[in-house]
Amino acid sequence: MSHKVLLITPPFTQLNTAYPATAYLKGYLNTLKIESVQADLGIEVINKLFSRSGLTGLFDQIDVAPADLSSNSQRILNLRKEYLNTVDAVMDFLRGNNDLLAHAICEGNLLPEASRFNQVEDLDWSFGTMGLQDKAKHLTTLYLEDLSDLIQEAIDPFFGFSRYAERLGRSASSFDEMNQALLEAPTYIDQLLIDLLKEKIESYQPTLIALSVPFPGNLYSALRCGQYIKKQYPHIHVTMGGGYVNTELRELKEPRVFSYVDFMTLDDGEAPLRILLEVLDGKRDQAQLKRTFFRNNAEVIYCDGSDQRDVPQAQTGTPDYSDLRWDLYLSVVEVANPMFRLWSDGRWNKMTLAHGCYWGKCTFCDGSLDYIGRYEPNKIEHLVDRMEAIIQQTGRNGFHFVDEAAPPVLLRELALELLRRNLLVTWWTNIRFEKSYTRDLCLLLKESGCIAVSGGLEVASDRLLQLINKGVTVEQVTRVADHFTQSGIMVHAYLMYGFPTQTAQETIDALEVVRQLFEAGVLHSGFWHRFAMTAHSDVGLHPEKYKVQNLTNDKGTFANNDLEHADPSGAMHEMYGDGLRKSLYNFMHGLCFDYQIQDWFDFKVPRTTIPSNCIERSLTSEEGNVLADKNKWIWLGNQPRVRSYTKKKKGKTTHMMELTISNKKAELVLKVKEELGQWLCQLLPQLAVSAKEHFTLQQVRADFEQKKPGDFNIFINSYTFSQLRDSGLVIL
Repeated sequence: MSHKVLLITPPFTQLNTAYPATAYLKGYLNTLKIESVQADLGIEVINKLFSRSGLTGLFDQIDVAPADLSSNSQRILNLRKEYLNTVDAVMDFLRGNNDLLAHAICEGNLLPEASRFNQVEDLDWSFGTMGLQDKAKHLTTLYLEDLSDLIQEAIDPFFGFSRYAERLGRSASSFDEMNQALLEAPTYIDQLLIDLLKEKIESYQPTLIALSVPFPGNLYSALRCGQYIKKQYPHIHVTMGGGYVNTELRELKEPRVFSYVDFMTLDDGEAPLRILLEVLDGKRDQAQLKRTFFRNNAEVIYCDGSDQRDVPQAQTGTPDYSDLRWDLYLSVVEVANPMFRLWSDGRWNKMTLAHGCYWGKCTFCDGSLDYIGRYEPNKIEHLVDRMEAIIQQTGRNGFHFVDEAAPPVLLRELALELLRRNLLVTWWTNIRFEKSYTRDLCLLLKESGCIAVSGGLEVASDRLLQLINKGVTVEQVTRVADHFTQSGIMVHAYLMYGFPTQTAQETIDALEVVRQLFEAGVLHSGFWHRFAMTAHSDVGLHPEKYKVQNLTNDKGTFANNDLEHADPSGAMHEMYGDGLRKSLYNFMHGLCFDYQIQDWFDFKVPRTTIPSNCIERSLTSEEGNVLADKNKWIWLGNQPRVRSYTKKKKGKTTHMMELTISNKKAELVLKVKEELGQWLCQLLPQLAVSAKEHFTLQQVRADFEQKKPGDFNIFINSYTFSQLRDSGLVIL
């Protein structure tokens, strides 16, 4: 049988760029010569909803069933003419097709305004350094959020731009509430989704539809799609996988789920999907399915009978984004913070450097699961080949590497390969703040196109970081973040409160550490989240080690991931969330560093025990890089222009060389003795990024001592050497 696979991301993920799961699967199916097509129904529903015809239908439905609405929703209804007249132009602007509209938007007379605009205080201050376009994007984002508030109140309480019906999916041990929602008549949003799904099916005529569910907020829409397919197209098989399934549904026992889908697969989807197609073709027995749930009569069966291993990274193929509607994605700006914008603005090509996490030891993380525990790096040459192919597909050269933690060695090799190929890209990724990120490595990453990194400072407490097994200290995070920042790379910190045994004192001290990091300019943004004990983390598997009690006695038949727990020796963690978030918001805007910590809380908190110069001391006490024989020397600059001349002093003539090295911003002029100048002119080309092999310090020293242009130890401690280091000489 010749299969045709329809790969679907259901509503909703991101507005600005495509989630990569379907592109990964399509790339693999290409290697098997299996026909497939993909669709991001989330972004298509958004574009259909926020249009003149979509809003007309929305307002008409509210009129048919009028409800007792808030004054804010009533105001939006009263302004329906203004919304209908502006929505197409607003969406066109956010799609990047009408930049000139920014002038009218920012003048303040174009957009109707409801309650979301009440939070606007001083946009000229917030966006003064970011420009007219960014201010207009922010205002139009508020415009859409106003309409979202109306939809939630009057039409669909589950609606959200990136999290649709998330509450129904998040750790729902029972399927009852989700099932009841699906048995009710489709909402207006559901009907838009169903209409688009019908168009895809009629146009493409698939034999199998694969639904990717990365987050709890995608589950409801995925099952609504499956419900429609099973009713209207019972001959089409439906399978479901993705991040939510992999974490929440590993112990699935609920047979009613399979009224909406035929199969569910766990972990990497390539091998299970291939084997499923072979089973449907009759080429394999059903008992050979790989990591797959299905229903037999009224019983849920889990089958992992295949001996086929997961597909190696080298054989997964190039992620294929070619048939996604890139013209529909929106550039929205929720907050002014430039680091935060990376998640919501820009059409990023998403890729992974390696499968799994090279560290894989953090005790709060799902290290027991395959997507974390099995580490397999991509070969850099293959990875950059794929990047070039994706640029051709999408016309975009921005990349977000979505690894749990990008390996430093792999990032170094990536940067070198990008520079060798003169491939102009912009990229960002997630890291661990480990000491491998020296000043020199950060400069290399910046030169290759890195603009930002995000990493876990987590609890900002050395005791708790050790309990988490993070492998870093607060001082180390400070220094590494400074290396990135000084290189011109933005830094975002993931912050956590409520880890087992965390005391009130440690929470307050963590806030003080964060305050000092922002005041020192080491961090650009951050986000506090409350610790969640998950079933597949070391804390969840062994709560007694962390002095917490697992209160989740009944696992239920459906989702099982977030575990209710008690922390008898810790603080009342829920009390601190608002103060932590409020303070961080101000720190990100460069405000309120002089506030007392007590000012952020409406209850009594302890005084901090962190010295006021803690972060400053960590930064100023850092030792310089210790040069080791194995360190590789790489010259990122241009080759010098040379002029020879003589210098006479006290009757003594010295032959000199002037080396002029041009870079993007300035010119470096070195005046050195002729012997040293000749040696540098011969050495620098051999240190170029394009060189097949790079010299180590040991090799450079040996060459220097052979040519004898002076004393090597004097040279590496000289002003000339310092100038070279500041102008493109990195030592890794």
